[in-house]
Amino acid sequence: METLKPYLEEHPFLKDLRPDHLDLIVGCASNVRFDARQFVFREGQEANQFYIIRHGKIALELYAPNRGPLTIDTISEGEVLGWSWVVPPYHWHFDARAIELTRAIALDGKCLRDKCEEDYELGYELLKRFTGIIMDRLQATRIQLLDLYGDQNK
Repeated sequence: METLKPYLEEHPFLKDLRPDHLDLIVGCASNVRFDARQFVFREGQEANQFYIIRHGKIALELYAPNRGPLTIDTISEGEVLGWSWVVPPYHWHFDARAIELTRAIALDGKCLRDKCEEDYELGYELLKRFTGIIMDRLQATRIQLLDLYGDQNK
């Protein structure tokens, strides 16, 4: 049986993790695929995973009244999708929809939360890495809001 470990240990997000921590993460990983226009998750749903995109693109969307869905960010090959599994109450804050056929590695958030409770060093290391992703998403949302409301005085 082929393991995801070689891919995960080389991925920039997980690179240089302690070998025992990487083994714990690999134990929570599986391959997934999403067809074009398929939702990966919906705002408000329980967040119990995150994804490392291997191929394809995912649109992060925010619904705006009178405008419909707005694409806040596009997640592509090599990027990480999903941070809401880290922060209680563990619900998604955006919709995520595949733009095209997308293959990814899904990491089970419940599995990882349990492992982080047992090993605080692993939890701290993952939290440090996810903080950057959270900041990137907040900046992307800020830029979209500026675009949405920036021309109000014209």
